[in-house]
Amino acid sequence: MEKGTMKSESQTALVIGATGGTGKAITDELLRRNLPTAVLVRSPHKMGSVADRVTVFEGNVFDSAAVQRAAQDVDIVFQCAAVPYNEMERKQLPLGESVMGAMARLRKKIVFVDGIYPYGDVNGVVEETTPKRPNTRKGKIKLALAELIFSNAYKDAKPIIARLPDYYGPTAGVSSYLGSTLIGIASEKPTVFIGNLHTPREYVYLPDAAHMVVETALRDESYRQEWNIPGQVISGKDIVHIARRAVAKRRMVIPLGSFRLRMLGLFNPVMAEIVEMLYLTKRPVILSGTKYRNEIGDIIRTPFAKGIEETIAAIRDRNQ
Repeated sequence: MEKGTMKSESQTALVIGATGGTGKAITDELLRRNLPTAVLVRSPHKMGSVADRVTVFEGNVFDSAAVQRAAQDVDIVFQCAAVPYNEMERKQLPLGESVMGAMARLRKKIVFVDGIYPYGDVNGVVEETTPKRPNTRKGKIKLALAELIFSNAYKDAKPIIARLPDYYGPTAGVSSYLGSTLIGIASEKPTVFIGNLHTPREYVYLPDAAHMVVETALRDESYRQEWNIPGQVISGKDIVHIARRAVAKRRMVIPLGSFRLRMLGLFNPVMAEIVEMLYLTKRPVILSGTKYRNEIGDIIRTPFAKGIEETIAAIRDRNQ
């Protein structure tokens, strides 16, 4: 077997937060591989037709006992539940404690799908070994989460942190940086783009990310490590051009800098919290795929033209 002899396709999985963008993508990937899959969600009705193909547990990620019940009979747990920006200081670490407590008691494999904020303002390519020097409140919280996940308090668990850059895809919603942009274009309405349209930034197509995250999780050697899941680099201008071409319509796209975000933040607290992350739209962090390529296999990179077209089609299907 290539690049790792401990891979097993016969494992069972639980996805926490399976109604969110990354959770849906991970669930779809597990089902594509015909792996028995359970989900832990607050709102089972949001699972849609997928509910017939998974075991559904209703519960809250902050209820460690509920997490433990759902994870009892599976091999791997994928933690995809997200905390809104404006609630991160209050909820992120309690979420980590709830999940890791259950995983340690069960001695389970756990994959936290997370982002790049702990790296800080490095402006360039980062490896998993790059020192993490967060320069924002959210970055510091995410670093504290990583330290919690790998701490001795939960040494009986077997964790992975899979770090994704900004993402887009058929399952992504407004919580992603590109979400509002692509939803607006697909709906043929004026819309916004967070940051400037000219700086090339990294984005990963969620089905690609899900494939690589699951591929990593199925190898025993992957655990107790962090893994960067890379995407591709493109400017906002080119994203907008591809998306407009997919709908054959041209509508206004307004770039949001700090001033406009602060104004929107008067009505939307999440927008206000994005301001401190704007450094990433000016000095992007790019994830190196060297470790993944060397130890797991080929990096999956759907061309932007195809990925954006499929995303636009999915949004339009939901709008019908």
